Amino acid sequence: MPKTNKKQNAALKKLLRYIKKYMPLAVLSLLFAAVAALLTLYVPILTGRAIDCIVTAGDVDFAGIFAVIRQMAAVVILTAAAQWFMNLCNNRITYQVVRDLRTDAFAKLETLPLKYLDAHSHGELVSRMIADADQVAEGLLMGFTQLFTGVITIAGTLVFMLSIQYQIAAVVICITPVSLFVASFIAKRTFTMFQKQSKARGEQTAFIEEMVANQKVVQAYGQEKAVLQRFDGINQKLGEYSLKATFFSSLTNPCTRFVNSLVYTGVGIFGAIAAVLGGISVGQLASFLSYANQYTKPFNEISGVVTELQNALACAGRILELIEEEPQTKEDADAVVLRDVHGNVVLDQVDFSYTKEQPLLQGFDLTVKPGQRVAVVGPTGCGKTTFINLLMRFYDVDGGSIRVDGEDIRHLTRKSLRASYGMVLQDTWLREGTVLENIRMGAAKASREDIIEAAKASHAHSFIKRLPQGYDTVIHEEGNGLSQGQKQLLCIARVMLSLPPMLILDEATSSIDTRTELKIQNAFAKMMQGRTSFIVAHRLSTIQEADIIVVMKDGHILEQGNHETLLAKNGFYATLYNSQFEGA
Repeated sequence: MPKTNKKQNAALKKLLRYIKKYMPLAVLSLLFAAVAALLTLYVPILTGRAIDCIVTAGDVDFAGIFAVIRQMAAVVILTAAAQWFMNLCNNRITYQVVRDLRTDAFAKLETLPLKYLDAHSHGELVSRMIADADQVAEGLLMGFTQLFTGVITIAGTLVFMLSIQYQIAAVVICITPVSLFVASFIAKRTFTMFQKQSKARGEQTAFIEEMVANQKVVQAYGQEKAVLQRFDGINQKLGEYSLKATFFSSLTNPCTRFVNSLVYTGVGIFGAIAAVLGGISVGQLASFLSYANQYTKPFNEISGVVTELQNALACAGRILELIEEEPQTKEDADAVVLRDVHGNVVLDQVDFSYTKEQPLLQGFDLTVKPGQRVAVVGPTGCGKTTFINLLMRFYDVDGGSIRVDGEDIRHLTRKSLRASYGMVLQDTWLREGTVLENIRMGAAKASREDIIEAAKASHAHSFIKRLPQGYDTVIHEEGNGLSQGQKQLLCIARVMLSLPPMLILDEATSSIDTRTELKIQNAFAKMMQGRTSFIVAHRLSTIQEADIIVVMKDGHILEQGNHETLLAKNGFYATLYNSQFEGA
């Protein structure tokens, strides 16, 4: 339990820092809550006065009763107005805080290192930013609305009861701690359950997102039953946690109601005795009983608020955990902006591993002169894509250094380094927008004519013209209606438009038919002239013209040289090459 309390308190403190920005609104809300509560508490006094105006069957002070009714009407109108303004302030605070949480969480996504995004499923991150944020909003809204009024009602009721008859009020005060103990006892146990529920919901969201995105693969391999069984397991776990969380939280209300009934009974008994002995009037007794009821009611509401706050704090903890994750290594204060790039790239004794237990690249040495074409080949898992990630500084090396034009890339600004490369990957990425906007992504100031020329050079122009609105056709992130090859052609057009000083082609034509590939290879050959280029390819026929072919295996460079030299060595490259063409 101490660990749970520590987490809960930490989440609450961090959440309060977000609320602090809206302190003026919180103060206003508190004032309106005080006004609404005090006016509500004034009604029983008026009711008692009205009752005292009725002495006997023939002795009723109608003028006094009507005066009281007018006062009641005014109090009710003012109470309604105060509650409306209080809710207005509470809504604004709540949704502004949740907006700030989501904004900070999304901003953190932009600065998180890739290793964090690789280690956490996208669905789980989406769950934190959407579902968990909604739960925080619900908890805060209930908290602000009912907690303020509840606390003020309890305090105000005690003051009014003490002013009428302090002996009876003492009975109420003595029984109150029992209600507080019960609510506290149950609340401590609900937080853990809500925390587990939130985590399981994130796991479920991640699984659903993964299955929806890969439904074709699931059906192609007949895995529907296995996927359903796995979903049932996650769903059952979520159901168990939700049931326990709901069960524990639902105990709060009946338990506090039982204690509140004891309070009401105590007031009724002692109040009746006091009225018989002449200590208070019948009207004052009616007021007292009304106060006893109003005094206990906020405890029921606060117990519900506590339950929602447990859930809200558990969800807030998950969002704040994301917000407080270590961002990627900060750039040096004197980081150099890479300009006038010649393309001289040197990898000196580079060591890198994704996990310390599994070394990947060790003692990796490579020197690339400006304008050279470097092909990287090797079996799956040998480190080709890792090599590309290190060049772009998506990951930092563990040892050694990578230098571009003599500058260690760790001392360069990431933006200028990445702007110096043009990338075409096997996995395409398109954003929601028009075809024109997708091609223009790497060159914001490019004209429509330039974009069309780039599309023609990449052989994408012909299929773009066949789209419903041509270059103005809106496509979604998944590239609806486009084949994988067409999406790859758009990515190639994007690079051909920006024409950066260095190129990275990672299976850039893997989804394109052979005839179009031959045409694009010619376009690439023209584009690569004078530009340092790194080509990752499995089809060795596409890299025969490379100046340097780097043959990798298990994170090491086995062989280096041009196509003819490596074939003459009759080593690993020759084996790979011959295995692809021995059928021919």
